[in-house]
Amino acid sequence: MRNRSGGIGWTMGCIALLAVLAAGALAGPAEAGQPLVVSTWGGNWKDILQKAVGERFTKETGVPVEYEVGGTIKRLADARVNKDNPLVDITLTTTHVARLYISGGLFERLDMAKLPNSKDLFREAIRSPNHIGLWAYVYTIAYRPDKVPIQITKWADLWNPALKNKIAMPDFDPSHIIVVSAKLSGGDEFTWQKGSDLLLKLKPNIAAFFGTDAQSQDLLKTGEAPVQVILSANAIHVMRQGIKVNLVNPTDVGGITGIDSVGIMKGTKKLDLAYKFVDIALSKEAQEQIVRTLGVGPTNHLAGVPPELKGVAGVFTSPEEWTKYAYIMDDEQRAKALDAWKEWFNANMVKQ
Repeated sequence: MRNRSGGIGWTMGCIALLAVLAAGALAGPAEAGQPLVVSTWGGNWKDILQKAVGERFTKETGVPVEYEVGGTIKRLADARVNKDNPLVDITLTTTHVARLYISGGLFERLDMAKLPNSKDLFREAIRSPNHIGLWAYVYTIAYRPDKVPIQITKWADLWNPALKNKIAMPDFDPSHIIVVSAKLSGGDEFTWQKGSDLLLKLKPNIAAFFGTDAQSQDLLKTGEAPVQVILSANAIHVMRQGIKVNLVNPTDVGGITGIDSVGIMKGTKKLDLAYKFVDIALSKEAQEQIVRTLGVGPTNHLAGVPPELKGVAGVFTSPEEWTKYAYIMDDEQRAKALDAWKEWFNANMVKQ
């Protein structure tokens, strides 16, 4: 009896020791004991990243995760300042802003062999050799049917005089409505000026501009702006509070698709750990948890989607849905043109 008990204790001790040694081997001597630092957005975005990815990562490696949170452009500026000695190991950002990281030499070139879950991704998730998509959403139209006298099915409906003083849209990134206006005028993101005259005609219908997700949600909930050019996840958040909101899959241009992506910082001293974190984020299990919580679309085609999210704008579950409902701007052009778009939009649309 004593021998059996001692044997079990010795075996369990060996297993525990092997687990510690394995975690140390993954971390490497320069990495052991140091947290992995992830740059991301705050609020729900950071919370679900920790719950779906960080907790599993720490359980499997023994390495804690710290988060540096902030706005997209502020974090890019910080990364540029600290290029020679990066303060973070991994960065989550929008797919077009990721191009600015890449052009600045801030992201590692990814070795897909170290990301086995990448084999299960939709092709749209492979954004470049340096960054990869984690989840998708769209900027599209949401509206309160109890406060809007027409049914909205396409982008062109925003110009209906019945929507006078009813529309809100973001002022921090006008790329969505600028490109929609261009597409409706025979142009695109490369010939965006073609839509300028049409966009100016939308001014009488605009009630407000917003600068944050919270402002967007409040304008929709109060009915102050019952029609919005909105991040689909924000509309879903309002809908989950019991407010009737129609979220549109536009039949003319499609939803202007965003793909939040991840890159590994060039110069990180925790390269193997960074790959481990990213691969967990791409896994079916993590993706399902993120989709369920945020109301975004998975980039792993194996990830299941809750019934209430199937067919919802921005939640693409097949290659056919990506083709039919998504309009993905050219990342390079969007990154290069964004400053000019914002300057034009502020001068001609926001300022009265």
